[in-house]
Amino acid sequence: VAFSQTDFTEDLKKFDVPTLIIHGDDDQIVPIDAAARASKKLVPHAELKVYAGAPHGITDTHKDQLNADLLAFAKA
Repeated sequence: VAFSQTDFTEDLKKFDVPTLIIHGDDDQIVPIDAAARASKKLVPHAELKVYAGAPHGITDTHKDQLNADLLAFAKA
């Protein structure tokens, strides 16, 4: 219930630190428009990386790309 029904809109509007949003555009569990793209609108200074064809489990299916992007973001 907390995962699917909690509205974090007001929390996201308060983000004032560098923010990286990564999402697969073929996520069938959490659709990209309802999650990553909506979050990007609420955190306009955030960087959004979209992995073409990536499913929900990008930590497994795209781990090398994900690790590289996380490391690059952390170093920036």
